[in-house]
Amino acid sequence: MKGVIFNLLEEAVIREHGLSAWTGLLGMTGLEGAWSSLGSYPDAEIIALVDAASVALGVPPQQVLQWFGRSAIPLLAKRYEAFFTPHASARHFLLGVNQIIHPEVRKLYAGSACPRFHFHDLDDGRLCVAYRSPRKLCHLAHGFIAGAADHYGETIEIDHLSCMLDGLPTCRIALQWMN
Repeated sequence: MKGVIFNLLEEAVIREHGLSAWTGLLGMTGLEGAWSSLGSYPDAEIIALVDAASVALGVPPQQVLQWFGRSAIPLLAKRYEAFFTPHASARHFLLGVNQIIHPEVRKLYAGSACPRFHFHDLDDGRLCVAYRSPRKLCHLAHGFIAGAADHYGETIEIDHLSCMLDGLPTCRIALQWMN
């Protein structure tokens, strides 16, 4: 996992819960908390932080990941405005992730293992996002999607149709724009 993800998590936790909450998470996990944005770190470290936050907040890890993804989008939009400004909507932004955003991420952060998304329209008009990653962080993707909708002033309903966490090879997430 790239250090920038840890940096975003730290910033989101401190912004919403305070420095003592972040320090508490580091204490619960035994991690030092010194991640270079360009460095690569074991996935187990981000999972340990998510699990610690889950215990501290009394919510499932999936909810922590969704909160983190949603909270990270404003921070990403501030840092990497050029990824967001060409897009007029969350749908357009999401559809450009594989071709525009992830290639740029790989340039900025060599060795990034970005997930792969596939998109198709469902018969009921919803957009289906197929997510595949060895990390199985579909709930983080869920949060990023919700955060993108917030960023573009949209309301979105997100429905997990199938999940890698249930032993399936791909997560399928249906998106319905409400406005």
